[in-house]
Amino acid sequence: MKDEGWICCQLGAREHYAIPRALHSRGVLARLVTDFWLSPYPVFSRKIGSLLMRDLQGRYHPDLANADVEGLNFSSLRFELLSRVRRQTGWTQIMARNKWFQRQAVSILSGSQLSTLDSQPVLFAYSYAARDIFRFAKAQGRKTVLGQIDPGPLEEEIVAGEVARERDVGALWEPAPPGYWDLWREECDLADRIVVNSKWSRSALEKAGVSPAKIRVIPLAYERPAETNIFKRSYPDEFDETRPMRVLFLGQINLRKGVARLLKAIQLLKHEPIEFHFVGPVQMSIPDDLQYNPQVHWIGPVSRSDVDTFYRSADVLIFPTFSDGFGLTQLEAQAWSLPIVASRFCGEVVRDGVNGIVLNELSPNAISAALRSCVCQAARLRTFAANAVRADRFNLKAVAENLLRLFDSAV
Repeated sequence: MKDEGWICCQLGAREHYAIPRALHSRGVLARLVTDFWLSPYPVFSRKIGSLLMRDLQGRYHPDLANADVEGLNFSSLRFELLSRVRRQTGWTQIMARNKWFQRQAVSILSGSQLSTLDSQPVLFAYSYAARDIFRFAKAQGRKTVLGQIDPGPLEEEIVAGEVARERDVGALWEPAPPGYWDLWREECDLADRIVVNSKWSRSALEKAGVSPAKIRVIPLAYERPAETNIFKRSYPDEFDETRPMRVLFLGQINLRKGVARLLKAIQLLKHEPIEFHFVGPVQMSIPDDLQYNPQVHWIGPVSRSDVDTFYRSADVLIFPTFSDGFGLTQLEAQAWSLPIVASRFCGEVVRDGVNGIVLNELSPNAISAALRSCVCQAARLRTFAANAVRADRFNLKAVAENLLRLFDSAV
């Protein structure tokens, strides 16, 4: 297995291209096919930069500078512009983009010279944009690996239940259209291996009927910013009105992330010296009493370069998700020695009572009790910060080793 090449078909810049970078570091990446690849050539950047550059930041990585990368830049630009002209949004746009990418990827692979390699490369693609690619691969007798980006249909069921319970704030959510999950099940059937990032995702896929024999858990890779090596986190002896405990929520502000329960918990904590900072796009309705509450700060989306500022200034990260494939914000927070209060429906980063608190239930009472225990015991947060996770299993080397062992009979 270690001598075989890999082809990665990746729509978007998920995980900063961690999978192709990990494979390239071991010399086994035959090709990366992606929708946009902005090599640092100023002429090309000027041509499209004024149109979509804000959306395309990060569509390049120096680790892949000498890799065989096929970017569908002009075709992708054309698709996005036509999509805007046609006013495609939501699921219509998502499914159209997934179909377009697969068609383009198959066209490139069909006309490539990769068949001249000594072995047929393993073909890797991410979920929801892999069905047609895998059909092509199987027709050539290639092995296929599906990167499952989330816990699948069980997650949608969970969110649908929360939407039904929180009708006043969840009107912005829409379930996947008919056929979406049928296409996904075909991907799972065509995949020889399915990579998930957490035990939670594995259990969710098994409940959806996916063969356990195909599923492998490979946690996300994360590279700590150099600045974290010299950062020293400090806490006061106690929190009060002049120095409240700063709680950070970072990510999509929606029902899946447990925000409705968190907002109710905030109301239970209105007399505590705590302030809340919500950083990310709002995808639900926010009650007026919380939208204008001086205890709550709505920051909105920020650039990647500004995210670290919030990790540095916070005292604790709150992550009450109902379902996440992993939850990269946990690793980002731990890099800055930031304690976490998290649910158990995500990647296993928090060890309860060691580097944070694991919520056994996602009720407003449970969330408020966990945060109250932190605000009343600043020394406890100091201990959590000192025990921040720095495990080797969350790096590119570990990802590469796990990928190259996917087809080992002993795994």
